[in-house]
Amino acid sequence: MAVSSSIGRNIFDILVGLPLPWILFTAWPTTSSVVAMESDNLWISILVLLAMLVFVISAIHCPEWKLTHTLAALMLCFYGAFLAQAIVLELPFDDTTCHNN
Repeated sequence: MAVSSSIGRNIFDILVGLPLPWILFTAWPTTSSVVAMESDNLWISILVLLAMLVFVISAIHCPEWKLTHTLAALMLCFYGAFLAQAIVLELPFDDTTCHNN
């Protein structure tokens, strides 16, 4: 039950929680400003997330869809690995974004 709740909530967040604010901002802009996504490695992160999805579903399927301590530790490792690669891909950070001027 916990596994299906976790997967269902994440799917809802990705399919509704992320695009809905973007759609509303695009449909009814309050200013003429543009929101830019500046990352040279955005596609790499997307592909890694898709690979992680396959790994997570496989990891959940192996213990017969039951949440075990081993599965929880494995998911935590998957999350840590994704964060590590995302941070490493964005290094070195641009110094112009850190100024307090």
